[in-house]
Amino acid sequence: MNHSKVIVMQSHPAYPIPGTLNKQWRFWSFTFLWMAITLGLGSVAQAEPSVPTAVRPENGSAENHLDVAALWKFTPDPKLPNVLILGDSISIGYTLQVRETLNGVANVYRPMMRKNGQMLPGNCMDSATGLKKLHYWLGTNSWQVILFNFGLHDLKYLDQHGKYVKPGEGSQVASPEVYEKNLQKMVARLKQTGAVLIWATTTPVPANSPGRVAGDAKIFNRVAAKVMKENHVQIDDLWAAVAPRFKELAIKPGNVHFNDAGYQILASSVVQSIKSALKQSGQQ
Repeated sequence: MNHSKVIVMQSHPAYPIPGTLNKQWRFWSFTFLWMAITLGLGSVAQAEPSVPTAVRPENGSAENHLDVAALWKFTPDPKLPNVLILGDSISIGYTLQVRETLNGVANVYRPMMRKNGQMLPGNCMDSATGLKKLHYWLGTNSWQVILFNFGLHDLKYLDQHGKYVKPGEGSQVASPEVYEKNLQKMVARLKQTGAVLIWATTTPVPANSPGRVAGDAKIFNRVAAKVMKENHVQIDDLWAAVAPRFKELAIKPGNVHFNDAGYQILASSVVQSIKSALKQSGQQ
């Protein structure tokens, strides 16, 4: 990060004329204050963002049991194509399996965030957060495939303190209309990378899920499908892959997260989509 060092100097005339010292002091004070503000704002505007800090995981999130930095360390092969996975804790739950399966085929990345002094997998949260941090996540790498999802954190309801609540007790993070606009902007930015894009549909929301309404995932998936169709983005339907067996694949009743079997199904679907996209990009 670039920091501009601003030195504020004081004027000390050797032989001040009586009555002029206060005027000179005010003049130079305002002058250098203006310089400090101008340079300071310029520094903030041009500075690169710092590494984001991880948020507190939801109950049942894969972030809790994959909270081991050593699991996420890998050495990319410069000869292989680069794949980026963007998404919430559901994607965290299948990323390592995808990376292992595609070992020797592609370098599989996901956003990493700082937590307790370690670099751990980052939850990309809602679509508005995604738009704000997208430039940081994309970095300077050349991407051949980008698989992305936002939804579970858009459709949730929070009160003014950020607590998960029922619809009548708070506000939805993003309405379907706002969600659509965010996805349009996101797709436009991702297209600039030249990567083959894959949209992963949002997985089911069961009954009695804190802060969420059963069935809302279908509504948001329809909105996303419209955006992806308009932009010719291929879709990996993760919702369809797990919905028929969701009760047995969920980590527990009323929870949007999965057990190992559930994440394995999701990983298999993602691997197939990425392999297909790599062929499309001429990388396999």
